[in-house]
Amino acid sequence: MTDQPTAQHDTLEAEAWLDEFFAAYYAARPVNATFIGVHDHDHRLPDLTANGTGDVVSVMRDLLSRCPAGALPWFLDADLRLARGYLRTQLWEWESDHFRRGNPCVFTGEAIFGVMSLFLTDFAPLTDRVDLATSRLAAVPAFLASARKTIENSPVAWTERAIRECDGALAFLTDGVPLLLEPQPLRAAAIRRFEAAAETAAAAFARFRAWLDTELRGRSRNGVACGEEVLDLLIREGHCLSIPAPDIERHARVRLQEAVSYLAAHAADFGAATSAEALRLLGRLHPPLDHYYPRYGQILAEVRARAEAHDLLTWPDFPIRFVPQPDWARKAAPHLYFLFYRSPAAYGRPPVHDYLVTPIEESMPAEEQARLLRTTNDSVIHLNHVIHHGGIGHHIQNWHAFRSPSRVGRIAAVDCASRIAMFCGGTMAEGWACYATDLMAEHGALSPLERYAEVQSRARMCARAIVDVRLHQGRFSLADAVRFYEDYAGMSPAAANTEAVRNSMFPGTALMYLMGSDGIHELRNEIASIEGGRFSLRRFHDTLLSFGSIPVTMIAALMTGRALPGEGTQP
Repeated sequence: MTDQPTAQHDTLEAEAWLDEFFAAYYAARPVNATFIGVHDHDHRLPDLTANGTGDVVSVMRDLLSRCPAGALPWFLDADLRLARGYLRTQLWEWESDHFRRGNPCVFTGEAIFGVMSLFLTDFAPLTDRVDLATSRLAAVPAFLASARKTIENSPVAWTERAIRECDGALAFLTDGVPLLLEPQPLRAAAIRRFEAAAETAAAAFARFRAWLDTELRGRSRNGVACGEEVLDLLIREGHCLSIPAPDIERHARVRLQEAVSYLAAHAADFGAATSAEALRLLGRLHPPLDHYYPRYGQILAEVRARAEAHDLLTWPDFPIRFVPQPDWARKAAPHLYFLFYRSPAAYGRPPVHDYLVTPIEESMPAEEQARLLRTTNDSVIHLNHVIHHGGIGHHIQNWHAFRSPSRVGRIAAVDCASRIAMFCGGTMAEGWACYATDLMAEHGALSPLERYAEVQSRARMCARAIVDVRLHQGRFSLADAVRFYEDYAGMSPAAANTEAVRNSMFPGTALMYLMGSDGIHELRNEIASIEGGRFSLRRFHDTLLSFGSIPVTMIAALMTGRALPGEGTQP
């Protein structure tokens, strides 16, 4: 039996260390902190200079060397394990050529979303947020200048993405800022300071863009692989998976072949010769222009009613409002990681969360209206915007995550400037959202053509896992990855290129969709086998979600009584 004073001491020690860990996390990643809802650093951008990076690395090494252990409640034990894994993977990131020294998008993303993050929700009076944005804008010239001193070389595709992000930043700073300020009652002096800072930041982005397009483009490197050793580190310490990368690839190949074979065999069910021809039929089914915006809420209500009728889970009171993307973001958004659904802040979330949908309006030319309605058809609204993101998928999972006893589980899957806050949140966040679509299909929510489309999505998910492993083991070039997506995932050349470049920049992230969703299915089958006639889908889902955004394998261990995964080589 554990001695009670010892257990209390271990708990206090763990909580104190986690306080240090999160304080260091927010200080080193101030833009992440803004998105998470911790506003102590809203006036700052990260310090990615050699000195600043050295300080962060020293703090992380010190934390890792002092991480406690002992007899602890599950959530403290899990948080310590996940924090140790995070520190190990972050030490590689902060010291590698793959990120700070070799990827200009690290700088462009933080610089522009450092400002935009302050206007995506009304977490404070606008006057205060304008003042904070002015401070961040004032820091942009030095921040981008430090990038020019830091980045030694970069793959051309990464440089080109950073150029596009500069274009997005310039669109926001020149066209978006006036629209942002136009209807707002602000002090004239505050507006002048903000506009002057925006003009200075825009000039800095223009200089940085020119440097990217000339000097850095000429200092390109070919390789994008992080290497087998690092990929294994990310799989083991980040996702807490015991399955090695080659086995993940083999699993994905088998599942991909199943999906591709199904698509080929069943296109004729819809009077089509190919899967692409069948899927194009979805574009015909869309709301009329005058019902486009209401359609989102209507479909959300239908999905909720079906989930409750089948007693699938406890649907929380977590209001969401589907609204057009704001005017100030529209020119910038196509060039940036500007999401329709961005996770609400884990702390201090607004009472109603805005989901920013594609604007389709009467003032647009008729042909543009028709194109956008075909693109954002009923199936896209149903499968992507409502089920996967704004309803039973990410939105409900976030609500549960924010209430988890695990502090890591609360914040890990919050969307930040270019990815989620902590790598370890990926298999649960994306795994649940993909599983949720399977769940709704299982209970009759999808039309036959939508079910067919989801097989195509399954093929894309499998292809992502294969590309992730092959890219980062050095067995695929970017061109190989693009061709693979075109051939096996049904992607257009442009979409395939965008996906491959993103996969190359963030190793280990593309495989989390497949491994997360399959892990949830496997856990459900295991719990159902254990419980037999006592098994309840609602209880299973509510319990699964209650752990927050921690790896699916860790949740599985906690729900079945197995030892927690996630321990690798000790520091």
